[in-house]
Amino acid sequence: MCVQEPVVSVVTPTYNRRRSLERLLRGLRAQTYPFASFELVVVDDGSDDDTLAYLHQVELPFALTVHQQSHAGPAAARNLGVMHARGRLVVFLDDDVYPDPRLLAEHVATHAEAGDLVVIGPMLPPRGWPRPAWVRWDEETLQTQYRAMLAGEWACSPRQFYTANASVLRTRFVEAGGFDRRFKRAEDVELAFRLQDAGARFIFNPRAEIQHYATRSFTAWRQTPFQYGVYDVVMQREKSHHLLDRACEEFHRRHTLNQLMIRATLGRPSVARVSLAVLSGLVLAANKADLHRVARGALSGIFGIQYWQGISHEVGGALPLRRAIALAGVKSTGAHLLT
Repeated sequence: MCVQEPVVSVVTPTYNRRRSLERLLRGLRAQTYPFASFELVVVDDGSDDDTLAYLHQVELPFALTVHQQSHAGPAAARNLGVMHARGRLVVFLDDDVYPDPRLLAEHVATHAEAGDLVVIGPMLPPRGWPRPAWVRWDEETLQTQYRAMLAGEWACSPRQFYTANASVLRTRFVEAGGFDRRFKRAEDVELAFRLQDAGARFIFNPRAEIQHYATRSFTAWRQTPFQYGVYDVVMQREKSHHLLDRACEEFHRRHTLNQLMIRATLGRPSVARVSLAVLSGLVLAANKADLHRVARGALSGIFGIQYWQGISHEVGGALPLRRAIALAGVKSTGAHLLT
């Protein structure tokens, strides 16, 4: 008997999120795209809950394969998943999302319009789902990007390549070398720049929707912009992706108070610690009191300070802003933006 090969491989890394996986699988069961034409490849990244037991006993109308690795992070897990994928098209979904019933059909249809594409779909906030102010801040930032792309204010680019909801031809992924597993943050954006360098075009399909049930502690959220700063320097220094040129431009589009906080704290570790402590206390109090605008302003301040602290750290310690940029290798025009 001839077994049909899937057209689409959904690749999902997971780590100690059994309940989130149940929700993802419910969404995949509801897909309008034919079950025989897609598979789900789950890579367990060293979970110590009952994730594996659940995956081995669950019954699904589509093919499921499960692979394991020692805890090495999502970049390594996705690489392993693609290695075992059989589909021509790889759709990356995180384990904390719920896909719209048309999701896979929309990704496939968009790729059919042209050859060498990377397709990105929106991550939407779930309705009626309680979450803290820092998760809402991330959601609002993403929605602002989506509105700007739909309005034609900017084109979809590698910076919008988030692997919670994105697709790429498997051959293109393999040719690009997959994710750089050294990256514990921004590994998706780093790969996206290599895909662009190889000729891929980025398309935003607003109909390829997922709901993103993000869960993150405030401590974990605070570390994220620092990591982005570190890895933006690495990408500029080692891979010639000029992310810091854009960071310099964006610096001057920030609120004046935000700019002042960044200037005042960079190169001054003790000032940075005090500023972050004050802003963090403000966020927690505003989150408890449901003071949305206050929390949003304080979170923007934390993000800016931490991002530039990460840049300074990666280029060699506590450095003044302009010196940090110069050592990171930004073009002279970019560095002059900070004067």
